[in-house]
Amino acid sequence: MLKFFRKIRKELIAEKKVSNYILYAIGEIVLVVIGILIALAIDNANEQGIKREKEQIYLMGLRDEFETSQTKLKELISFNRQSYEDSKTILVYMVDPENLPDEQELANLLYNALAFDISFNPNNSLLMEMINSGSLKDISNPRLRILLTNWISNIEDILKQEMMLANERDKILDMFRSEQNSIKTLYDLTGVSDELGIPASSDRTSNRNLLKSKEFENNMLMFILTSIKTETLHYNPLMQSIDEILKTIDNEIKE
Repeated sequence: MLKFFRKIRKELIAEKKVSNYILYAIGEIVLVVIGILIALAIDNANEQGIKREKEQIYLMGLRDEFETSQTKLKELISFNRQSYEDSKTILVYMVDPENLPDEQELANLLYNALAFDISFNPNNSLLMEMINSGSLKDISNPRLRILLTNWISNIEDILKQEMMLANERDKILDMFRSEQNSIKTLYDLTGVSDELGIPASSDRTSNRNLLKSKEFENNMLMFILTSIKTETLHYNPLMQSIDEILKTIDNEIKE
């Protein structure tokens, strides 16, 4: 095609047809510009296709991460709820000294209330990689970018709340380090001693005196309050955030 136009140009120059040559030159320039624009459009389309493919890979990875985090959070909410519900049951016994639980029931309640560390550990490896590498900009949905950014700050807030909860829990556990109470009794009656390969005590120290302790009651009340606030003010909103993120991701994934 270019050889053809060059041949015409030579003929026009030889025939000294200046006006026709000018028109031809303009046409040739237009043809070159059009060719450049077409090439740029093709390159841009290819680049956009690569970006969309990369975004889809990120979206599917993020969906997997947040689905795992959702499962973890559901389990953690269940553990936390069992913890404060059994703690409330202990307080119910404390207001009725004539109807105290036996040592076995008390041990089970104390174990369920205090044995489990309440800590949310979300799957954030891909999201953190995207943030650190600047790849979060590859997510085209601006609302999703905001949700993902807010997610990190929400996790930091929850970590602070969980530290407060752990502190209240430790105050109760510290009471078992005194001469009046016994962690060993809890271990023996809940089967922990067997799991650790520790022989059971022949003469157990009772923990029922805790139910008459004002210090224990105060610590339990603070622990229950902090546990409930952790669920209602932090875990439940976080679950709503996960639901919104997953819904937005699903709408963006092309399957």
